[in-house]
Amino acid sequence: MAEVLDDVMVSDVLEFEAPAPSIYLPTVAKIVKVRTETEMEKVFSVRLPGGRPLGHAPGQFVMVSLPGIGEAPISVMSSPSRTHETFDLCIRRVGNLTNSLHKLLPGDDIGIRGPFARGFPMNVFKKKDVLVAAGGLGLAPARSFIDEILDNRDDYGRLIVLYGARNPSEILFRDELRKWRMRDDIDLLVTVDRPDESWVGHIGVITRLFPRVEIDPLKTMAVTIGPPIMYRFVTVELLGKGLSPDQIWMSFERRMKCGVGKCGHCQVNYRYSCQDGPSWTYAEALAFEEAL
Repeated sequence: MAEVLDDVMVSDVLEFEAPAPSIYLPTVAKIVKVRTETEMEKVFSVRLPGGRPLGHAPGQFVMVSLPGIGEAPISVMSSPSRTHETFDLCIRRVGNLTNSLHKLLPGDDIGIRGPFARGFPMNVFKKKDVLVAAGGLGLAPARSFIDEILDNRDDYGRLIVLYGARNPSEILFRDELRKWRMRDDIDLLVTVDRPDESWVGHIGVITRLFPRVEIDPLKTMAVTIGPPIMYRFVTVELLGKGLSPDQIWMSFERRMKCGVGKCGHCQVNYRYSCQDGPSWTYAEALAFEEAL
């Protein structure tokens, strides 16, 4: 029998007066599916309690944790339009936490905080042609953005996707890339830095793809996601095609620790990547030298 306090049932208090979740405390979520993408990356489908939606925007991230091991920021790779009872995370095995995550199986629990940060404002891209340049693991958050466009295709103009990987074995989402190639409403170019004997596609860094693309700078917006060093060269190519700094968006996910602007690890000059970013225009990035 539930305890009675001043004629009010404790069970009623818990049901109707439960405090809002703390931004500092993870929600226990369940892994429902695990898929191996490459030797280093796996995709985890995660379900929040009750199957409630994550409520994220393309470009946002969550903090993923395991008790006694640690916590790390991971971009959400599934788009809001495709996130119903689960959402997807692409996790690269690079340290203690991610090594432990790669050992988990469907049915195991993980901690989730978020979503955090400023995602890509989709309204800015509506009725525009969109060029996406993604490098390496950057295709994971880019996929959220791309799928959101594909699921609302009439709201956007031409869609161009440029993707670069170090070698063929590191190419992500091969099935998805194959489906994109078959569509007539998306222009896809893929390149690798170091081909093997089986590779028959483009060779070289991602900037080698730009001469193959013609755009209308008056109605094109660009998004680039990948290693920070890539931004220096991709922005040069985009500016060379006539885009202005405020037409170029990029994602700066660096040194995230708390996700809520308290620890200062992700500070870039006077801005916090986890709050003011990680999605910034090139014009905004030029205002603080540390960013590039």
